[in-house]
Amino acid sequence: MITLIKPLLVNITILLSFTFNANLFFPFQTKVASSLKQKMIYGLIGSLGALFCMFYPIETLGATHFDLRMCAILILTLYSGWLPGTIVLISVCFVRYFIGGKFVATGITVSIVAFLIAIAFRRFFLKSQSKLAAGSLVVVCYFIVYITILYFSIHFLKLPFYFIYFIALYFTSMALIFVIDNLIKINKQFEEMVYLDKLTMIGQLTASIAHEIRNPIATIRGFIQFLSTDTNDEQLKKFSPLIMEELDRTNSIITNYLKVAKPEPFQVSIVSINDVISDCVQLMRPLASYSNVVIDYENKEPFYVNGDEAHLKQAIMNVIKNGIESISNQGTIKIDINTDHFKNTVEIRVKDNGRGMTPDQLKQIGLPFYTTKSKGTGLGSMVTNKIIRELNGSIAYDSEITKGTIVKIVFPLRNE
Repeated sequence: MITLIKPLLVNITILLSFTFNANLFFPFQTKVASSLKQKMIYGLIGSLGALFCMFYPIETLGATHFDLRMCAILILTLYSGWLPGTIVLISVCFVRYFIGGKFVATGITVSIVAFLIAIAFRRFFLKSQSKLAAGSLVVVCYFIVYITILYFSIHFLKLPFYFIYFIALYFTSMALIFVIDNLIKINKQFEEMVYLDKLTMIGQLTASIAHEIRNPIATIRGFIQFLSTDTNDEQLKKFSPLIMEELDRTNSIITNYLKVAKPEPFQVSIVSINDVISDCVQLMRPLASYSNVVIDYENKEPFYVNGDEAHLKQAIMNVIKNGIESISNQGTIKIDINTDHFKNTVEIRVKDNGRGMTPDQLKQIGLPFYTTKSKGTGLGSMVTNKIIRELNGSIAYDSEITKGTIVKIVFPLRNE
């Protein structure tokens, strides 16, 4: 029994160690696509983990060669795709061929099957709400094929060995999924902290200069308005409306900065999110019609959240407005509300078919001073993100160039 458990524990330690090391090189993320360099490094680290497992196999099993290299192939392919998985598979198959033995074909076959099953289930796995449940299904399907191959190729191993080996293989796979998911959450929390630090910096900067800029702007606007009403200068009459419009736009930008620096206090109460969205849709429909955009929203059963109605409307209208402005000709904005009763949350999903964003743009959306618009300031998305976070919600963006953007806003669900 000890001869079986000891190498399995060594294999488990190796795989977990290399998982943490991979996160040190490139922190795990879900919303940003991995670059070619990242995939290559993930593949190399996964190959090292799998090969180290092969160097510490379960001994005293005759000509067979059992270890946990399949976990590296399965999990890496599920999370990172075919390229890192292929790198690990080629490394494993080459070394297994070099080790040789009576069952070399069987060893290579079970590795290839692990890769193919991971590729087949990858889309389902990534879209699943519960990665552990989806991972369990993938591993069980692999076990069925794996056991079938062993049944027709190996006949002399005892049943307790298979019992211990497959339990170790299953729980190692689940442990890797659990660790990776938690590392993704920790990385996201770290990014949130950096983001909030930037907001604090902007707030301090804004509070110190905004009022000083606002006062002379008001004075200039007043003099322009006064002079333009009683003058014979045609040039002044012609351009004074434009001057005042630009001064008002400047004042609006400063107002938005002030909202970031010192937002109005929230009047938190239990709010019907359906009513908030219905009001936002009605208010934004004229702008949408002017831009040849259709807003598709169907009011469902009421869901309630803790929030400030006015601030919630401001945040959601900003999201809808960004969607309208991202559509160049004709398009649709679809708004859905869904609940997750296991997590006790409600999700607002705003989907447009506009121009979309690149992975680099997606990574920076909501940061101070960043915008994808030619005349934008980035304050709308920044204020939206700040409002949602301060109401204990979360916001996430998913986008693809030419296919549009999906904004997911999640709040804790409350009873009426």
